[in-house]
Amino acid sequence: MVRFFGKATGKVDDKGRLVFPSIFRDAMIRGCAEDMTLVVKKNVHQRCLDLFPYEEWVRRSDKVLENRDPELNIEDAEFWTKYNDGVFTLVPDGKLGRLNIPSELLESAGITKEVVFGGKLQIWDAETMKADLLSDEKFKETASRLSVRK
Repeated sequence: MVRFFGKATGKVDDKGRLVFPSIFRDAMIRGCAEDMTLVVKKNVHQRCLDLFPYEEWVRRSDKVLENRDPELNIEDAEFWTKYNDGVFTLVPDGKLGRLNIPSELLESAGITKEVVFGGKLQIWDAETMKADLLSDEKFKETASRLSVRK
């Protein structure tokens, strides 16, 4: 399985394409997944996009579906429909590894030009990321609190 780590910046062109950073393309090559299909979707909690290898998306979706029955339960059906709204598959094109992100997703994340790829492979508008991330102090407080939960 391919795992993505690190942070990289990029730019969206006028057609909504952005070049998949070489640091992540290298991870795909090391994982023997050069032709990997990716899944992009709106993040549930933050104004950014999440990008997953297809297999990881399937694994996460299966986990979300555990103990739910969208076929027979209306609440589960409505949740599942919304959960999958705005989910798209992508295959990086050619040697450049450009990703053609649908305009509705770029708009939902406020992405216009400069982007930051980071963490678990999220795509952020550069300015939104600066404004929305936890401060260093709040991050330390949260880390301390979470470390004593178990």
